[in-house]
Amino acid sequence: MIKNPHAFAKIIFNLIAPFYAMLNNYVRLGLKKSMQIVQQNIELTNQDVLDIGTGTGVWAMLFKENGAKNVSGIDIAPNMIRQAKRKFGHQIEFSVVDGINFSHFPDNSYDIVTASLVLHGMKQKEREIILSQMQRISKKYVIINDFYGKTPAFVRFLEFMERSDYKHFKINFCTEFKSYFSQVNRKQASFGIGVYWAEKK
Repeated sequence: MIKNPHAFAKIIFNLIAPFYAMLNNYVRLGLKKSMQIVQQNIELTNQDVLDIGTGTGVWAMLFKENGAKNVSGIDIAPNMIRQAKRKFGHQIEFSVVDGINFSHFPDNSYDIVTASLVLHGMKQKEREIILSQMQRISKKYVIINDFYGKTPAFVRFLEFMERSDYKHFKINFCTEFKSYFSQVNRKQASFGIGVYWAEKK
């Protein structure tokens, strides 16, 4: 039994990377609904963006397509990064970052720091570490695309297999987010998914 959650996540996401890549077009449809909310509330033109837990790079690419100047994506799974580079590496810089230590990123180094369908997979203590790092690295905004509202049955099964913390995430995340930002916004994007965002003052 693997007790280290980062080691477990790395193994799981390395294994499923090829399947994620095959689902890119389907995943993109859902993410585009989330991106519409982002566009309605945040100016993306000429912004520098860091996507944490980028996976196969679809969420990162949507920022690029909608006006962001420079986009970087990081992930713990080398196979995910390999898939992302194959598809979008000509426009986005992707790299492997092991664990949740982002100390090599300077303070205020990106206009926008984002994560899509990442934080629900972590326990609260790890989410708080990630949020504090996102707040530190961001100049302006932190954007989270993740679970909100009712979760479909097949997704609940996948989250059980992944050992995620999605139930507690849905209940507690807004409160956790407000620990780092005075004003937190949330809007449902599609069934089971919402966009959470906050501006750094």
